[in-house]
Amino acid sequence: MKAKDVLLTGLMLFSLFFGAGNLIFPPYLGMEAGTAVWPAICGFIVTGVGLPLLSVAAAAFMKDGLRSLGDAAHPLFSFCFSLAVYLAIGPFFGIPRAASVAYEIGAKPFFTDGGAATMWLFTGFFFALVYWLSLNPSKLVDRIGQWLTPMLLLSIAVLCVAGLLRLDDPQAAPTEKYQSAPLVKGMLEGYLTMDTIAALAFGVVVIHALRDRGVNHPSVQARATIQAGLIAGAGLALVYAGIAVMGARMAGTGSFENGAELLSYVSALLFGSGGKVLLGVIVTLACLTTAVGLVAACAQYFQSLTPSISYRTYVTTLIVFSFLMSNLGLNELISISVPVLTMLYPLAIVLVSLSFFRRWNRGSTKAYRLALLLTGLFSLEDGLDAIGLETDWLDPLLSWSPLFSVGLGWIVPAFVGAALGMAWDRVMLDRRKRAA
Repeated sequence: MKAKDVLLTGLMLFSLFFGAGNLIFPPYLGMEAGTAVWPAICGFIVTGVGLPLLSVAAAAFMKDGLRSLGDAAHPLFSFCFSLAVYLAIGPFFGIPRAASVAYEIGAKPFFTDGGAATMWLFTGFFFALVYWLSLNPSKLVDRIGQWLTPMLLLSIAVLCVAGLLRLDDPQAAPTEKYQSAPLVKGMLEGYLTMDTIAALAFGVVVIHALRDRGVNHPSVQARATIQAGLIAGAGLALVYAGIAVMGARMAGTGSFENGAELLSYVSALLFGSGGKVLLGVIVTLACLTTAVGLVAACAQYFQSLTPSISYRTYVTTLIVFSFLMSNLGLNELISISVPVLTMLYPLAIVLVSLSFFRRWNRGSTKAYRLALLLTGLFSLEDGLDAIGLETDWLDPLLSWSPLFSVGLGWIVPAFVGAALGMAWDRVMLDRRKRAA
C-alpha cells in the first residue's frame, strides 16, 4: 500500500462516518457544557471516535466482518443480528435519514414553500447521485476520498476557522447537565451517535475497496484498514473539537433547541446569507457520502447472502426503497428507528469488545452467549422504554445494576456474563479431560 492510497482510504472512511448527526451533536454539547467544554468533548471523542475505530479494527481482523463476530455466539444469532443491523443502518433508517436531513437543513431553507413536492424532487435528485456513486464500489476511494472529502473538509474548516476567530463571546457556565462529571456526560453523548454499528459495515467496505486496489493479503488489509481508521479518527476528533468550541462560544447568545438551529444561526452570523449556502454544502456533502457508504455496505452484505442476485440489483432496490422511506419525514423515521437502534447498539459493543479477547477467552461460546443474553435483557428494556411502553415492571429486576439510571445498566451484567461463561467452559473442559 502506498501512503497516498492509505490517506485516500482514510479520507473516504472519514466521509462515510461523518453524517449530519455528527455535525449537529458537538456544537450543542459545547453550548450546554460552556466552560466545561474540553472535558465534555474529550468524553464525546472517547465514545464517538474510539468505539467506532475499535469496530473498524474488529471488522478488519474478521473474514466476514459482522457475521464472523456473531458466529462466536451462534450462527443463527449471527444471521439475525447482522440482518437487523444492516436493515437498521440501511433502508429502514440510516439511508433515508441521510436524505431527509440533507433536505431539512441543506435545501429547505432556500424554498419559501418547502412542501411535499419539493422534498420529492430533492430526494429524487439526491438518490440519483447516490446511485451513480454506489454502482462501482471499486471507485469509492477515488470518488469520495479524492474529491468529496476534501470539499467537505474545506467547507467545515472555513466555518470552524471563521467561528474561532470571530466569535469571542465569553463562555457561559455549564448547564446543570454538565456541572458534575462533564467527561462522563460527554461519553454518553458520543455513545448516542450510533457510529459503532455503522463502523462494522464500513470496515467491510474498506476491505472491499482494498481488494479492488490489489491488496489481498489479510494481514496487509488489516494493517491498512487500521491505518485508514486512525486517519479518519484524527479528522473526526479535530472537527468535533472545533465545532464544540464554537458552540461553547455561543452559549451566552440565546437558547437553541438543537445543534442544527445553532449552526444555522452561527453560519448566518458569520457569513450572512452566504452562511446558508455554506451550511447547506456541508450538510449535503456529509449526508451524501454517508448514504453512499451505507448503500455500498448493505448491497455487498445482501449479495454475500444471495450471490445469484447482482450487486447492481441490490443497489437499485435499496435506492428505490430508501427514496420512498425518506419522504415519510425525518420525525417519523426517528420515531420508528430509535427503539431498534437502542436495542442493537449495546449488543454490537459487547460483540466488538469480546472479539479483542478471543485468545484470552479461547473462543468460549458460553462467554458470548451469557454476555449477550444479559446485555439483551437491559437493551430490550431500553428499547421498550424508547417506544413508550410501560417498563416499570422490569425495574425491580434490572435496577440493581450500576449506571442503570443513565441507560448503561448493561455494562456490568455483560462483564459478569462473559466471566461466568468463560469459567463454565473451562470447568466443562477440565471435566472432559479428566474423563478422557
